[in-house]
Amino acid sequence: MRILRLGDTGTDVMEIQAVLNKIGFSSGTPDGVFGSRTQQAVRAFQQNFGLTPDGVIGERTHAALAPYLQGYAAYTVRPGDTLSNIARRFYTEVPFIIFANPGIDPDNLQIGQQITVPYGFDVVDTNISYTYDILERDLQGLAARYPFIGYGSAGTSVLGRQLYYIRLGTGPNEVFFNGAHHSLEWITAPLLMKFAEDFLKGLVLDRPIRGFNTRRIWETSSIYILPMVNPDGVDLVLNGLSPDNPYYSRLIRWNNNSTDFSRTWQANIRGVDLNHNYNAAWELSKAAEAQYGITGPGPTRYSGPYPESEPETRTVADFTRAHNFRLVLAYHSQGEIIYWNFMNLATEEARIIGETLAADSGYTLDTATGIASYAGYKDWFIQEYRRPGYTVEVGRGQNPLPISQFDKIYSDNLTLLLRAATITT
Repeated sequence: MRILRLGDTGTDVMEIQAVLNKIGFSSGTPDGVFGSRTQQAVRAFQQNFGLTPDGVIGERTHAALAPYLQGYAAYTVRPGDTLSNIARRFYTEVPFIIFANPGIDPDNLQIGQQITVPYGFDVVDTNISYTYDILERDLQGLAARYPFIGYGSAGTSVLGRQLYYIRLGTGPNEVFFNGAHHSLEWITAPLLMKFAEDFLKGLVLDRPIRGFNTRRIWETSSIYILPMVNPDGVDLVLNGLSPDNPYYSRLIRWNNNSTDFSRTWQANIRGVDLNHNYNAAWELSKAAEAQYGITGPGPTRYSGPYPESEPETRTVADFTRAHNFRLVLAYHSQGEIIYWNFMNLATEEARIIGETLAADSGYTLDTATGIASYAGYKDWFIQEYRRPGYTVEVGRGQNPLPISQFDKIYSDNLTLLLRAATITT
């Protein structure tokens, strides 16, 4: 991580502001600007941890912040320790410590024993720009706090970033939720990550979520989540174009000679719109490009040279082929719409399920038209498997949606996600 000081800006500043707020050092609303209030919060943190209070986040300060960014601490058991007093010290609950340490004997802690202690706050922040680096750290934090989850990489992006997935549950009913095919629609990644964390919390505490029994879902279903299909594009939108990017000159040309990608770029780093790159009426998507002035790589709607030409789409398709998904959700923004059909191949069952999901969320069930109706992931899934597949368009407004919409988006979709995980017939 770079050294951060007064006057710096960026998504990494925003992440630091969020974690300082969580642990009681108020830095104000995370805005990505290292101002005087953030500097004061950093100094207070440094004083509290015996560091030089210079207000600069260098190597030692970042090391002190790291456990809070990850959401857990490595703790060495001391004489007289019990799980109850350790939990109080870390403002957490005993079940979280037990689940984070498989095989631990709560009645026989050993002095010098190393254990993982989750902090009493959530890992996933929902008030910041959600970059690939933040996603990666959050996944590592969740895997440490909940080591019983499935967690790994399904493949890599053009630039070698991992396309991470989580598996929640051990049951035979497999479902698949993915997000952020489109760069500007990065808000769908924290949506799925927050759902995963809340589901895991409900499981550990054996508490229902909106009337759904998380333990029963865990035992009957396997929820696969790939929260960020397009990490290269998300990084480009949120962190800007780095001079060492191997596509630097081409990206500027593809972006109408502009270096500002924050309001325009939906594609991957090669200028291919990933949700037009699946082999489902791909030829029609290709033919429709001319109507929109698409002549090659660019910010949106370029279908690529052939179906699954991009490692991201190939990874998602291969991941799907390797499983037996009963139902899939592809998360996008915006419009508060659920698209359910493709070329009249969807079943009557899919329509009925779609109506239920629409009622759960308050969204409108609809059918896409024009170029938007070809070569998407849910189109390919419906075509190949004749099973329920849905594109869920969250929020309203212009992409990228502001993070201030997150709470409503999450509330609208929580029941939908739980319902989708339980549909077995």
